[in-house]
Amino acid sequence: MRVVIVTESFPPDVNGVAHCALQTARHLADRGHDCVVVAPATAPGTEADTSAACPLVRVPSLPLPGYPQVRVALPSRRVAAAIAEHRADLVHLASPFVLGVRGMAAAARLGVPAVAVYQTDLAGYARTYMGAGEAAAWRRIRSVHSAADLTLAPSGAALRDLQAHGVPRVSLWPRGVDTVRFRPDRRDEALRRELAPNGELIVGYVGRLAPEKQVELLAGVCGLDGVRVVVVGDGPSRPGLEQALPGALFLGRRTGDDLARLFASLDVFAHTGPFETFCQTVQEAMASGVPVVAPAAGGPLDLVAHGRTGLLVPPRDGAAVRDAVWSLTADPALRAAYGAAGRAAVEGRTWAAVGDRLIGHYTDVLATRKAVLAA
Repeated sequence: MRVVIVTESFPPDVNGVAHCALQTARHLADRGHDCVVVAPATAPGTEADTSAACPLVRVPSLPLPGYPQVRVALPSRRVAAAIAEHRADLVHLASPFVLGVRGMAAAARLGVPAVAVYQTDLAGYARTYMGAGEAAAWRRIRSVHSAADLTLAPSGAALRDLQAHGVPRVSLWPRGVDTVRFRPDRRDEALRRELAPNGELIVGYVGRLAPEKQVELLAGVCGLDGVRVVVVGDGPSRPGLEQALPGALFLGRRTGDDLARLFASLDVFAHTGPFETFCQTVQEAMASGVPVVAPAAGGPLDLVAHGRTGLLVPPRDGAAVRDAVWSLTADPALRAAYGAAGRAAVEGRTWAAVGDRLIGHYTDVLATRKAVLAA
């Protein structure tokens, strides 16, 4: 199968869209499929990424105003040229919004089926950044995804949202997790002593530091006796969060085995963002054997079994986050039980297993398109 992945973000970017696109490209290559990735160009001077396992076409881009870590692709003929030159059987659109819309249009002109992967809650972002615009965001989502042969939603909540807002042809496709890299035996006591020299219990957040993540909800956790809050990640909200979370340790962006050691060395993982279509960091914490506190909204509803692998709390409720964390810090046996159950729950969710499900979706789309053309 010849596939072109058009993605709004790709490594060295660190976010869910980039990571999922990379894992998809690797899996397609591993299964013998011929894949090309089209992505926005990185910032000047950024080290090139060589881990995609397939050719990579970069499209000129500019930094998003106020959020330079995000690059937005500029108009370019490279998208259509890549699809045509690769003689693609199928176009995979990762979180289509700007570059993906061009990929969708090019696929339609060339008569190539397109699978669109919904990954970003644009409506939630509109509420966060503009205080309005949710209806307009859904109109954009519906317009883009209605042109695809199939839209893949990462969670039950995302699937229901898409269907409720009139997006047709939606199926479920969750995300995988690297259970070899993220595992409980990565726990590092020397690292724990470095992070919490007075023997505090370590409560961690991992992710982008941006308004929609609502990391400031951890302020109450910072006030708990015997607790050290550790924040891993970077973004435009970092300066404000350093003021809002007194005593928290900010480690910046971490990746690879370094990140895996940090995950496994936590006592509790706390996620605060209510707009997650999936929430990969929750799954990585579970793979690391760490109990999770997360909002009862979006992707975490599929991932966290309340009272078995962690605790779900009302979204945007800092007091609820604090109380849930306190209940876990006060009970080592409960933390251990939740952590073990979380690891067991994700052991079958490898990227290989999830990738094979994706190829099954591709096969169904190609078969449907062939039947339509033959009719």
